[in-house]
Amino acid sequence: MLWILFLIILALFFDYLNGFHDAANSVATVVSTRVLSPKVAVAWAGFFNFVAFLVFHTEVAKTIGAGIVDIHFVDANLVFGALMGACGWNILTWW
Repeated sequence: MLWILFLIILALFFDYLNGFHDAANSVATVVSTRVLSPKVAVAWAGFFNFVAFLVFHTEVAKTIGAGIVDIHFVDANLVFGALMGACGWNILTWW
């Protein structure tokens, strides 16, 4: 149970890191061209990232769960490794 809680916290940390990592990329063009102010651009990006599930639903998860990844090979250790790799990649490419 503690391991699952740790994985959930790690997943939330990755989500935060990924948003922090990609925030500049998602607003750079509209800010640099002065289409939107930085505050408005960040607000728009945050809003549309939050409501994206209303448009795309769970299609990505369905695609991955429909045969791309064999569920028999997925366990907590694989999830931990994937999250650690993704967090490390975000930090390395941001730095």
